[in-house]
Amino acid sequence: MLKIRLIKDRIARHLMLGLTVFGLLILFIIGAVLLIKSLPVINQYHFGDLLGNSSWRPFKGEFGFFSFILSTLYVTLIAIVLAFPLSLLASIYLSEYATARLQKFFSPVVDLLSGIPPVIYGVWGTLTIVPLISETLAPHFVDFSTGYSVLAGGVVLAIMIIPLIISILTEVFNAIPRETREASLSLGATKWETVKKVVLRKSTPGIIAAVVLAISRAFGETIAVLMVCGNFTDVPRSVFDACYPLPALIANNYGEMMSLPDYESALMFAALLLFAIIILFNAVSRLILNQINHRYQ
Repeated sequence: MLKIRLIKDRIARHLMLGLTVFGLLILFIIGAVLLIKSLPVINQYHFGDLLGNSSWRPFKGEFGFFSFILSTLYVTLIAIVLAFPLSLLASIYLSEYATARLQKFFSPVVDLLSGIPPVIYGVWGTLTIVPLISETLAPHFVDFSTGYSVLAGGVVLAIMIIPLIISILTEVFNAIPRETREASLSLGATKWETVKKVVLRKSTPGIIAAVVLAISRAFGETIAVLMVCGNFTDVPRSVFDACYPLPALIANNYGEMMSLPDYESALMFAALLLFAIIILFNAVSRLILNQINHRYQ
């Protein structure tokens, strides 16, 4: 009987190892395929020109990705700057101050918001955020704006990732032992002091992990930004200018004009750039997270 249990344990261990290796292999295959597909444009053009040039004229064989990279970073930065403070405060309220009835009500609401298709957010952004920017906000800062802009993309993405951050942070805060809070309160700390100096401090690794996941989600979002960013290839000079993030570029052009020389390869290079940015960002975030975990252990 013991021998059978040991055999089952060995099989389970090797099965989990195989699945782990398989997942890493898929990641490697995706990167390798994108790289191979990108080689024609990489070999034909100088790598620095591809990244540093903003001229995008496929008919003339000009493939500059600087404006697309910048647009992706701008939209993602605005999204996380808007979403994180709101999500953090909402999560603190739900986990530390809200009654059990409120927690029971809001938990499925947050899950529901997380499950709304991105195209719905895109339509909502087109109908509300874009007119609000063009008619109300932009006239105070610039002479003209269509509303389809960096800011519109950032706001829509922020609305999309807020439920994700709230869901993760609420679980992180709830994982802090109640005894830790009670010890702080028994020493004379107020509720807010306990939240600030105990709960948030012990939740730092989880908070960073939530932000990393939200940024990764924002980096790769396609449909919503495609609908509200304006899809203009020039470098955006302000948040009211139209932009063209990398996911929108790929989704909007792949399958069209593939007869042009190196056009498909250029789009695959765009996908490779997006893939590399997300992998690099997650790797750096993991290193920072490991340092923080080591510090708080």
